[in-house]
Amino acid sequence: MSSYSERIAIFIDGPNLYTMGQSLGFEIDFKRFLAVCKQNRRLIRALYYTALSHEQEYCAVRPLVDWLDFNGFSTVTKAAKEFLDGNGHRKIKGNMNIELAVDAMKLAINLDHIVIVSGDGNLRYLVEALQHMGKRVSVMSTLATQPPMIADELRRQADHFIDLADLEKEIARTKNIRRKT
Repeated sequence: MSSYSERIAIFIDGPNLYTMGQSLGFEIDFKRFLAVCKQNRRLIRALYYTALSHEQEYCAVRPLVDWLDFNGFSTVTKAAKEFLDGNGHRKIKGNMNIELAVDAMKLAINLDHIVIVSGDGNLRYLVEALQHMGKRVSVMSTLATQPPMIADELRRQADHFIDLADLEKEIARTKNIRRKT
């Protein structure tokens, strides 16, 4: 049972969460998302991880990162690496799993419950390590897409699985309809 004395932190794989929302057909309202995550708990930190492209004049995720910084989230960013694949197509790489894992391990001593928002199976060992430290670990992703966006081994390792699809009504961004007067 969750209580206000439960110390919680949320670790968000930004690109993974964005892709989940897109695949489920809704956009995340981060203010509502944060309210749902910290409901009846003492939020220690909400961290959002993403890579930023510094090669381009405009980076589409920059306004979101700036907004998150001023609205209760700590953002962790690094420069995305751009390269050409074997077919000569430009690709961008910016995996933040190491940063997320290191921060989770550093903060774990001050936490009771850790929520990881990602479906990446590479984080399974992090979940296991946190559990060995006596921490309760929830993983938020979705089974409602084809294929599911959560690695089976990550879902099975978690103490609790939260399907993002089940939270749509509480966390989806509502469209503002402006009336002409």
